[in-house]
Amino acid sequence: MMKKTIECSIAIADTVVNCEPDVVACYPITPSTHVAERLAEHWADGELKEYVTVEGEQSALSVLIGAIATGARTFTTTSSQGLLYMSETLFNASGMRLPIVMFVGNRAVSAPLSIWCDHQDSVSFRDSGWIQIYVHSSQEAVDSIVQAYKIAEKMMIPVMVCGDGFFLTHTVESIDIPEKELIKRYLPPLKMPVKLDPQDPKTLGVYATPEHYQSFREDLANDLETSIDEILKADEEWKRLTNRSYGLFEAYKVADAERVIVAMGAQASNGKEAVNKLRENGEKVGMLILRVFRPFPYAQLAKTLEGKDVLVLDRAISPGAHPPLYSDVSNALFGKVRRLYSVVGGLGGRDLNVDIFVSLFNQMKEGNVKRWIY
Repeated sequence: MMKKTIECSIAIADTVVNCEPDVVACYPITPSTHVAERLAEHWADGELKEYVTVEGEQSALSVLIGAIATGARTFTTTSSQGLLYMSETLFNASGMRLPIVMFVGNRAVSAPLSIWCDHQDSVSFRDSGWIQIYVHSSQEAVDSIVQAYKIAEKMMIPVMVCGDGFFLTHTVESIDIPEKELIKRYLPPLKMPVKLDPQDPKTLGVYATPEHYQSFREDLANDLETSIDEILKADEEWKRLTNRSYGLFEAYKVADAERVIVAMGAQASNGKEAVNKLRENGEKVGMLILRVFRPFPYAQLAKTLEGKDVLVLDRAISPGAHPPLYSDVSNALFGKVRRLYSVVGGLGGRDLNVDIFVSLFNQMKEGNVKRWIY
């Protein structure tokens, strides 16, 4: 390992280079711009095999679809409107079972225009057939990029690693950058079971008639559900090499807690400090920071939170319906918890500081939880 005091975005890009992708294609967009810029620098210095500058995000992912269909390992990064612009190709990549890895620097979507963080961009594509991993520290972001390649190439399902824009992407801290030799021990070369080859012509993404289309979607859905096992296996193998692992979620002081908040992302870490403060006063509270949002760990979450009061904090909304994270958590915990609350906050970059988490725990205690955080 090589420990550096470095910006998270730069660390992600350096780690991607050490994974030795064959093709990188990016269209920079705030707040993931520094990842793309750093990768371009590596290419200019001869440290990256291919870096394609494109005219838009849909083109970036289209380039990778073509590249990985020939057996090339790939990477891209984007945020917000860029991810939305990729929407058609997101479904193409998963439907064609192409193990692309992408980092999403989470950012609010227009309108109104915002460059600040929430989860509405990536959460909007929870049904796109991509595995979604949400990280809450720079080290977890770096390690999850490496694990994402392992998971994607084993399951033949694309993976997006999602990190809070600015709160995480622009944070500078001490990070272990996995070196190439370590990654080679962990990550075997990409071997596509089916790939395009002029000497052995094939077609990918063909027209599916009604009697066949559903079978393809069933296969993807079933494999995405069973990918939980591979995610845990990849995490355990990484732990053996680095002594670091992350699981499906971090359950911080949850075991004996009476009240637990469930959230995702970097600012959820403030909840851990709130737990520490309240524990000093004898309050039995805990924080569960969800890492793997797709596939959703229904059984594991239910086992961990059974019998408790639970509050779900969403940084995304589904206008006209329950918030997305709350909807999944409520399905997992139906009939298994005492009380379940839903709160939305942190949209468009609003701060979710320690005092807010303390307030949420107190609202739970009083049984008077407000719907929105201000």
